[in-house]
Amino acid sequence: MSDPPMMNCYRHPDRWTGVTCQRCNRPICPTCMKTASVGYQCPECVHEGARAAPVMSARQALRQGSTPYLTYGLMVGNVAIFVISYALNRQTSLSGLGQFDFDYALIPPFVGDGEWYRILTGAFMHAGLLHLGMNMFVLWSIGSVLEPAIGRWRFGLGYAVSLVGGALGVVLLYSPGEYTVGASGAIFGTFGLLAMYQLSRGINPMQSGIGATVILNLLITFAIPGISVGGHLGGLVVGAIAGAVMFVGPRSEDHRMAKQALAERVGRDALVVVIGIACLVLTITQAQALIG
Repeated sequence: MSDPPMMNCYRHPDRWTGVTCQRCNRPICPTCMKTASVGYQCPECVHEGARAAPVMSARQALRQGSTPYLTYGLMVGNVAIFVISYALNRQTSLSGLGQFDFDYALIPPFVGDGEWYRILTGAFMHAGLLHLGMNMFVLWSIGSVLEPAIGRWRFGLGYAVSLVGGALGVVLLYSPGEYTVGASGAIFGTFGLLAMYQLSRGINPMQSGIGATVILNLLITFAIPGISVGGHLGGLVVGAIAGAVMFVGPRSEDHRMAKQALAERVGRDALVVVIGIACLVLTITQAQALIG
């Protein structure tokens, strides 16, 4: 049997090779060879194949063992705080707010007066069982898909930054006498995260359903009195920015360069941390201005 004909690598014209990409048949040298399920592929075909891969459904993720533990943990935390607030408020029903809620809700002037913890505690409190149930259902629906897809660390980072972004939105659109509770600011941020992740994978968010979900929830936000417009908008915008930083943009083509890929990932995540810190500082500064 004769040897395969020698050709110039399409990416490195000065290198000879006898191997071609299994998808596009372009000649590829050892540096450009990417191991595929059958034979070798060029970097572009590997990248396009990855972009075309759909986001796992919640059921698929669970079948593969990618249990969204952080999502479950956040849900347990929200339910636990609700039970504690119900017990300490000694309410006669599972709706409404009591003194405990008032002591820990997100109230911008109190944040400006040094009670910074309200930025966090307010995002784990809810104005009744219906409010809690709706938020936990949406958190499970998004988190059980997104967390396995992007990893626990990045999901947690995106959730935390979105939480602070929601608080910033509340402070910026604050009206005297208002106080805010609920996880919806951070949850809206996960909408933005998921949309940016899908875009980075070549998936149209309007076709996947997340785009329609965002539009519907924004309509509800503006249509129903008492819903925190600032919290929802702030969480959504900051979550989308965090997602864009994490996932969108050029990446290293050679996935075998593990150190370079890791450095790129760490750099992106570090920038998201900086964004979160900046939002936190702006939230506190703006809250202080309300009482200045």
